[in-house]
Amino acid sequence: MSNYELIIFDCDGVLIDSEGISYKTLKSQLQEIGITIDDEYFIKNCLGRSFGHVKQTLLADFNVLLPEDFEQTHQAALVKDFERDLVVTPSIKSLLGELTINFCLATSSSRPRTLNALKITGLNQYFSDNVFTTSEVAKGKPAPDLFLHAAQKMGVAPEKCLVFEDSLSGIQAAKSAGMDVYRYMGGSHLLSTDLNLSSGQSDYLAFRHWRELTKLVPSIISNK
Repeated sequence: MSNYELIIFDCDGVLIDSEGISYKTLKSQLQEIGITIDDEYFIKNCLGRSFGHVKQTLLADFNVLLPEDFEQTHQAALVKDFERDLVVTPSIKSLLGELTINFCLATSSSRPRTLNALKITGLNQYFSDNVFTTSEVAKGKPAPDLFLHAAQKMGVAPEKCLVFEDSLSGIQAAKSAGMDVYRYMGGSHLLSTDLNLSSGQSDYLAFRHWRELTKLVPSIISNK
C-alpha cells in the first residue's frame, strides 16, 4: 500500500458528478425511440462503457438500432446539460492538491467531451498532458488496455498503480491490468446503492467520501 507511484482516476462519476446527468439525458432520448431503461439497467450496462458498447447492448436487448446521428445528438445535449448542471465530486479538488504522487485520468468518454467537462468544472488546472481516453486503445473497458496505456505513458509499472473507479466495468479493467482498485461510490448516481454491494468482492474496497483516503491510503496524501 505504501509503494504506489501513480493514481489513475476514472473521470465520469469519480472526478465529476456527471453520471446522473448522462443517465437523464440518455433515458429521455431513448424514450423518444421507444426504449425505456431504469437506473439499474444504466448502472449495469452503460456506466463506464464506450458509446459503441452501449449501442450494441441496446440492439441486443431491445432489438432497436440507434439512429446514425444519435451519438452526436446525445453529445450535443450533454454539453448543454453539463454547462448548466455539472459539478465536481465533493472534496476532489482538495484531494488533488494534497496528493504526494503523480496522477492521471483514464476515461471511456471522448477526448472533446472530457476536456470540456474539465474546463467547466475547473479541473483542467490539474489535468493537461495526463488525460487518456478510450480512442487511444484498441479495446475499451472492461479490457485493461486503457489503464495499461495510461501507466505506460506515465512511466509507471502496473503493479505500482492505484485506480479509482465507480463502474464495475472499470473495476474489471483495473484488475485485469494487474492494478489495485478502489470503488468510489460518492457520485449522486450511486448514493442510493448499498456499499455492501461489493461485500463479496475481496479484491477491491468501496468507499463514499474522498476524505476517507487519509485512513485507507495515507501514504498518498500530504499530512501538511
